[in-house]
Amino acid sequence: MLAPHSFVVRMVQASIAGEIDYMTLRHRIWAAAASVAPALGTVGPAAAHHSFAPYEPDVQFQLDGVVTKYQWLNPHVYIEMDVTDAQGETKHWLIEGANPGILNRVGWKWNMLSEGDRISVIVSPLRNGEPGALLKALRLEDGRIFSNGGPAGPARIPWDQAKDAAP
Repeated sequence: MLAPHSFVVRMVQASIAGEIDYMTLRHRIWAAAASVAPALGTVGPAAAHHSFAPYEPDVQFQLDGVVTKYQWLNPHVYIEMDVTDAQGETKHWLIEGANPGILNRVGWKWNMLSEGDRISVIVSPLRNGEPGALLKALRLEDGRIFSNGGPAGPARIPWDQAKDAAP
């Protein structure tokens, strides 16, 4: 099969040589362009997805708290949790996870978290200091540990030794 640009070049050469007329050439070029356009349209949505740039990749810490909301949605799973610090102040955190397809492949289930569940997470925080973070790993109250899948990168700190670094 000819590449689209090779096809156009061949059609122009055929027209110049008198092998096909101008109207046939024009219709064939438009048909080729119309067949390629849908494939090009799929590039936009994929390129529009955001990166991990809002998060601090070199900083990880552990948060222990209570789930206030769990959203198993595309394009990302979100966990909202209340975290109480050593001074007794509670802060509401929004934790961004991978998409449900990736999480399914690493063992997550859509119904594994509920409001009121106590969990621990290892996260990379937002660069702007707001209480939001990218999930690296999740530990349930029963001790089971789940990663966030490959794209977000692994937790690089040990559990229960990382609590001191949390803001």
